[in-house]
Amino acid sequence: MAAARINPKLFLLVLMTGAVMAVSGCGAKHRVQTMEVTAYCGCSQCCEWERGSWKCLKLDFWNRYVSEGPRAGEAYTGLTASGTKPKEPRPGLFSADSLMHPWMIPVRIVFFPWLLLPRDGTIAADTRYYPFGTRMYVPGYGYGVVEDRGGAIKGSRRLDIFYRSHSKALQWGRKNVDVTIYPKE
Repeated sequence: MAAARINPKLFLLVLMTGAVMAVSGCGAKHRVQTMEVTAYCGCSQCCEWERGSWKCLKLDFWNRYVSEGPRAGEAYTGLTASGTKPKEPRPGLFSADSLMHPWMIPVRIVFFPWLLLPRDGTIAADTRYYPFGTRMYVPGYGYGVVEDRGGAIKGSRRLDIFYRSHSKALQWGRKNVDVTIYPKE
């Protein structure tokens, strides 16, 4: 009797699909909602800070201060409202990106081993509707966690996603997308 052969490509595809589903939280109760999503970065235009203070005649240009709002004049830390450092999402090795670009798997393993683990990005939302820690999937951006709140982010249908560069944030612009919301457990 001949032994059954397993197709290695099919086996790898099934294995990676299962890993993606486990990481993404498939099976968890979620809902999909159309939202207006904008983007921001940590620059002075997006986060309203300026270098130097007028108390020191702007000679302390290495320090950053909040320039507008109720905290104007206080030191700008660059942290989110929940106290974390904002970050851009990273798909990790076991992701849909690995399925679409399999030639990048050896490069990621050898040269960038820290990129093997997926990481959620930072999302700013109205915390009356989405408390800190709420996980969401934004098409075209990836998975993110609500860790910040913005001054212009009001209501249940507005989000702001974080990018490391101002040009990426401008490239995103303002989009209406179907966001998958995973409630905080």
